[in-house]
Amino acid sequence: MNIKAKDFSINFIGIALIISAIVFGSFYYFAQLANTKDVLSVTGSAKTKVTSDQAKLVVSLSRTAVISKLSLGYADIANDLALTKKLLEDSGIDSSIIVESPVSMYQNYNKEGASEASYGLSQTITVQSSDVNKITEISKKVPDLASQGAIVSVQSLEYYYSGLPDLRVSLLSDAIKDAKLRAEKIAEGTGRKVGSVQEASSGVVQVLTPNSVEVSDYGSYDTSSIEKEVMVTVKASFRLK
Repeated sequence: MNIKAKDFSINFIGIALIISAIVFGSFYYFAQLANTKDVLSVTGSAKTKVTSDQAKLVVSLSRTAVISKLSLGYADIANDLALTKKLLEDSGIDSSIIVESPVSMYQNYNKEGASEASYGLSQTITVQSSDVNKITEISKKVPDLASQGAIVSVQSLEYYYSGLPDLRVSLLSDAIKDAKLRAEKIAEGTGRKVGSVQEASSGVVQVLTPNSVEVSDYGSYDTSSIEKEVMVTVKASFRLK
């Protein structure tokens, strides 16, 4: 074989390979395009109401004392602690679930001309219980301790639902059903029917106050209300027939 014939043969093979690649690429592209047209993606959701079964109350104690009377400040906050614990125990709270933090001390910003440095003392008492109503009623009594000379306040009152993990699983099943119903409504307009689920992914859990629309892309958990609404979403793709 002469050199020209050999070069022609090589060029021919190269052209054939390029044509084959183009044909295969076009086939793959149109196959994928056809496959995309046979799949419908929708978002489904499910929501239910729950009642909180856990309550967490945090009571804050605070005192201010100048450096020469710091020991009196500690004595005062100890007295406030005793009054608060008595309120809790008289209201039916077992002492074993009352959690006391250590007393924290910080220096206050003193006004110009102040003769002594003053310090703030603070402490918290935390109670968590499944008796949601009892904790709620106790929180309303905390301000009454002021009449006994205590400087206390409710720092926070939070409500939780402990069955959330199991509830999320059941809601995901309902959300898939909702997604399929939505897909069927959309498919009706095109004369197609919905087949099996091709792919599905769950969204974040939203724990909301009743009738709230303040959802978050990262999920949300309202702790301010006893009654809550739990919502989950799923994104599902269905094969069209």
